[in-house]
Amino acid sequence: MYRVALTAFPGIRPFDVSVITEVWGIAREARGVPPFELGRAAAEPGPVPMPGGFSLTPDRGLDWLEEADLVVVPGVADPAVPVAEPVLDALRRAHAAGTPVASLCAGAFVLARAGLLDGRRAVTHWYLAERLQEAYPAVRVEPDALFIEDGGVWTSAGTAAGIDLCLHLVRTAHGAETAAAIARAMVTAPFRTGGQAQFIERPTPAADRDADALAAVRERALNRLHEPLTVSDLAGWAGMSPRTFARHFTATTGTTPIRWLLEQRLAAAQKLLERTDLAIPEVARRTGFGSEVTMRQHFAARLAVSPRDYRAAFSAKPAPA
Repeated sequence: MYRVALTAFPGIRPFDVSVITEVWGIAREARGVPPFELGRAAAEPGPVPMPGGFSLTPDRGLDWLEEADLVVVPGVADPAVPVAEPVLDALRRAHAAGTPVASLCAGAFVLARAGLLDGRRAVTHWYLAERLQEAYPAVRVEPDALFIEDGGVWTSAGTAAGIDLCLHLVRTAHGAETAAAIARAMVTAPFRTGGQAQFIERPTPAADRDADALAAVRERALNRLHEPLTVSDLAGWAGMSPRTFARHFTATTGTTPIRWLLEQRLAAAQKLLERTDLAIPEVARRTGFGSEVTMRQHFAARLAVSPRDYRAAFSAKPAPA
């Protein structure tokens, strides 16, 4: 994913355009980030109007979608506004050619209109989930996820979830260190899992105090990932019963303690595989998996790659074609 196509058409949201540009359109080679080529593709050469008085000047035609390694559709301000047929056709052709296609926020409506979400799982902003399901019954809308992939088509929830998806796509193609370097430059969290809840309600001061206490537990756990931590261990640090702790943890973070621990172990293992020459069993020990076999199973389930293949792919970054 070195060549990225930003699909431009009237009505796309400036925030999403900015996110795509921040991730793939800023030169950061000095920080170890590959030189991406971001093309802003539109049906016509003139400025593309956006809400709020903004406009985007395209530098490519829609044929760039078939040349790119990744096609990204920004969210739209009004999902009911029609999208020109040449744009939909270009998205269909890119997907048919095997190019991954991703949408941010209400961009899922554009992919659905192009028929790319028929029979597939998809997500959009929680406020628009029912509307997407009603308008496109063939789509399997899952309103609680941050982002979802199904058959080479990615969709994300609203606003900040678009950042999560873009960083995840970089992480998948170029490794955790590259994604982290971009996240640091953007001053944003480098890692939120796609299955995390879209939003977390914390309406009371007591809930805020719980969140502070659980933040200290998470920090302590991150410093002790090499240990065989359990929910009971974490609950004891918080002074709660395991059941109460699990309930408060999920309400505060949008994910379960076990899932959070696993994701942190995977992220730590990825960094060690990229940064060091430690033997695979030692990486497994330092990140709390206990054995190479266990770590390999989790890598296969979550990343669809073995630790050895991950190291081969990301310890030395390949040059762009």
